[in-house]
Amino acid sequence: MNYYIITGTSRGLGKALAERLLKDDQNYVVGVSRNCTIHHARYRHQPLDFSDIAGVEHNLHKIFGEFENAKKLVLINNAGVIGEIGYVGQSQNEHFEFVFDVNVIVPAMLMNMFLQSYQHRQNCQKLVVNISSGAGRKAKDGWAAYCASKAALDMLSETAQLEQEKLGTGVQVFSLAPGIIDTEMQEQIREADAEQFSGVQQFRDYKAKGELASPEAAAKKVMQLIENPSIAGGVISSVRDF
Repeated sequence: MNYYIITGTSRGLGKALAERLLKDDQNYVVGVSRNCTIHHARYRHQPLDFSDIAGVEHNLHKIFGEFENAKKLVLINNAGVIGEIGYVGQSQNEHFEFVFDVNVIVPAMLMNMFLQSYQHRQNCQKLVVNISSGAGRKAKDGWAAYCASKAALDMLSETAQLEQEKLGTGVQVFSLAPGIIDTEMQEQIREADAEQFSGVQQFRDYKAKGELASPEAAAKKVMQLIENPSIAGGVISSVRDF
């Protein structure tokens, strides 16, 4: 059996990934999110609010089972938030804490626990895919917390991969930018004030011109990496590369 632990499965890319995987009777999915929107015999939901760090710490152990018959173990850190769009110096301090908790701290905790639990498992493919963003590689005004958090996730992934290579565990770690997807985050971006994000019209045009990828199309791209990790060409990658 192949076991997938996916965060943010209540909607968007996370839900599309889970539903795609569940079409194969060799796959079992553990979904981690606040709400459960998937009901399936091979799906287990673990409710967590990533903005509640104490709650995450208290319940983290419930996510990682023994999975003794696993042929493949995969963690997909997909959940993420952009937070309030606005310039540094005009934002609430709590905004930065919220974005980093959800986009960096909790994914780091999940990856740490995944590696503690499975890194020495033999005869089993082990993979971590952190869903990053092109915004972590190119600054956008008004998106400081989001850009910085995704850049941090990229470096976290690179460092973890370096360490796993030195340990010889066989674990592969990736930080993947999934492209521009038609999700609620995109709705939030399109509603931003142009004085707080100068590129807002471009994102409105993406929607108007039908240039946003569906969550299902993006999930298909992510699965290409999971099924054939060699296509990435490195830890930090983008679906545009394959």
